[in-house]
Amino acid sequence: MAALAGKADQPVTQAMRYAMRGGKRLRGFLVLEGGRMLGVDPACTVSAAAAIEALHAYSLVHDDLPCMDDDDLRRGQPTVHVKWDEATAVLAGDALQTLAFELLCDPAIGSAEVRMALVDGLARASGIDGMVLGQALDIAAETAGHPLTLKEITTLQAGKTGALIGFAAEAGAVIAGADRGPLRAYAAALGLAFQIADDILDVTGDAAKTGKAVGKDADAGKATFVSLLGLEGARARAVALVDEACAALSPYGPGADLLKQAARFTIARES
Repeated sequence: MAALAGKADQPVTQAMRYAMRGGKRLRGFLVLEGGRMLGVDPACTVSAAAAIEALHAYSLVHDDLPCMDDDDLRRGQPTVHVKWDEATAVLAGDALQTLAFELLCDPAIGSAEVRMALVDGLARASGIDGMVLGQALDIAAETAGHPLTLKEITTLQAGKTGALIGFAAEAGAVIAGADRGPLRAYAAALGLAFQIADDILDVTGDAAKTGKAVGKDADAGKATFVSLLGLEGARARAVALVDEACAALSPYGPGADLLKQAARFTIARES
């Protein structure tokens, strides 16, 4: 990341780089592949792909903090606040968030209007209209004393997980100046399938493969798609959502094959 050049010796910079390592890079892939499918030069989408990955990394760093989910393991390694300290983790997360918007200002992306549309889209997806609202609802549910309904969980996860996936899937269309509708429908189904798969992994997964603690939701008595639908019901719902996501891409023909593969990957993954 060129934006970090000259600051490599700072603990907060080291923590930022550490937080960005590993992971599935699904959100960045969606930006790049959505753009490729619509004929956009990768040179125009790479900064937007990096931006969503930086934003996502920030969300994980803060989500792992003791005041949030209090996790010690992320991507198979100690979480940032464990490896450094809480203050460094907070600052690294803050810096990754602002870096995301700096990256979206890259002139290589396109016109000022396109870049502003991306900035607006990421701000909405990551803020009180999206991810932050979902996380707030999740925290409130833990203290409410009663499990959420299926409708409430779906609303929560549409913000916490789905909003950033939605931005990533639509970014290529924004840069291309193309219709966002099919990719929006694809992302809505994909985001929910992704979260259901996470809930399944929390029950059936191996921490050595997932890279994070498993079984925490059940131990905390949290309502999840698995607790409400049952394991097989959750799996069936995830498969149906992937089929829905793939069907949304039909206007693009074979050009959408990689995005369809990505949707299938979300429910076949082990981490």
